[in-house]
Amino acid sequence: MVKGTNVYGILRASRAASTESIVLSTPVEMKQNSQAAGLLLALASYFRGQVYWAKDIIFLFNEHDMIGMEAWLEAYHDVNVTAISSSVMQGRAGAIQAAVTVEISSDVVTSFDISVEGLNGQLPNLDLVNLFSSFCQKNGVLCTIQGKLPRTDGDTLEGYLHSLHTMLLMVLKQGSGKAQGDHGLFLRYHIEAVTIRGINSFRQYKFDMVTVGKVFEGIVRKLNNLQERLHQSYFFYLLPSLSRFASIGYYMPAFIFLLLILLLRALDLWIKLSKAPACPKDCVEEDARPGFLTILIPIFICHAMGLALYYVPLLCQGTATDHFPVSETEAVVLTSIAIYVAGLALPHNTQRALPMELTDCGWMTLKLIAVLYLALLLGSITLINFSLGFILAVTLIPAAALAQPAPYKLPSALLLVLLSPPVVVTLCIFLYHELSEYPVSVLECWQLFLKAVADSILDHHLYGSIVYPFLVLLVHPCWLLLWNVVFWK
Repeated sequence: MVKGTNVYGILRASRAASTESIVLSTPVEMKQNSQAAGLLLALASYFRGQVYWAKDIIFLFNEHDMIGMEAWLEAYHDVNVTAISSSVMQGRAGAIQAAVTVEISSDVVTSFDISVEGLNGQLPNLDLVNLFSSFCQKNGVLCTIQGKLPRTDGDTLEGYLHSLHTMLLMVLKQGSGKAQGDHGLFLRYHIEAVTIRGINSFRQYKFDMVTVGKVFEGIVRKLNNLQERLHQSYFFYLLPSLSRFASIGYYMPAFIFLLLILLLRALDLWIKLSKAPACPKDCVEEDARPGFLTILIPIFICHAMGLALYYVPLLCQGTATDHFPVSETEAVVLTSIAIYVAGLALPHNTQRALPMELTDCGWMTLKLIAVLYLALLLGSITLINFSLGFILAVTLIPAAALAQPAPYKLPSALLLVLLSPPVVVTLCIFLYHELSEYPVSVLECWQLFLKAVADSILDHHLYGSIVYPFLVLLVHPCWLLLWNVVFWK
């Protein structure tokens, strides 16, 4: 049980009714973020003396980071979408049009880094990002994204590689489904929001808090002039830099071509199966069509393993902590890994449970179902979180297309293991730290993987993240179907 207190104040608009509002927020549980709290208090004092405000301005200081922010948002909108409970809110402003979360850890700022990735891969309207970057550029303040400095040689090979690194960092962050700041929780309420972090590094140009205050005052004034919600620009995009973007019309065709591989493979299997003769009772011909139970039982067992992977670790955490010297988090993660490893023995147990002889057409039918199932899953998740769908497509589609039993059992099994979701998550963690110029060892990568599993479970139950249930309840059973195909006897 986590208890906390959020503090917020509302500056009422003097030129309009309280129908619309803007939020300026900062997390206050971190000692290194005290400068941001002081900045918001200074801005509140300055804003009170101005008469041009057409929207209410909410100054929010939330405790316990995202937990406090989610509690405040649920109380403000009088809803309860998670297990977090909050007290009744005494004062409200108008409908929130935009929100800016501020994080500053130094009295001197050399640049601002903007974070856009929200919960489940949601992104704010691109106009909000352009508004901040263009204002910083106009006032001579350095603005970055993903911690990468802007380059002037964008049309050179080095410039393209720099843009590729920046875009890959965004893909990896968005694909995790984890909000990269408190702003990520605003997006589920259709509120455009970003997190802006003040960075102090060893760069030549430095700005004091007066300049920082002028920047945020200008941003709030621009948002104050909005006549309607931000909706004209893109909601689906990738940012190689703050001056360039790749819209959905450019990157979606690449995913469609990947998906076409699965559809062509499914068509090939369908044609082969359509030529197979129907088999009467007591027939064991190798080319005969499989029975209904031959396909239904593996599908049922694979999804039962997914349900076990989703429910059992949480149900058994109390028992594990009572009998073993581990914490609750370690118990959940280790139990999940044990269930996953146990699922690798499914082909042998599944085939023993089948009440009839297996045929060559059996694995073709099972693979046809698995391939179409995977195509449906990837197509669905890409509409919500493109980066997650693209990462899964690049890794799972080759393994699914090439999976087949003997005489290609060993290479197919090895490829499936190397491209399984846990290995892909580990590789993504390693790649992210390499691109961020913070390389990690193999042991550190393993520890980060365990932490990522625990965080994904926590994010799902606290904030409603869909990444963990999607991987466990849908992608993992689909992968197990392909695993059954490889070990078909």
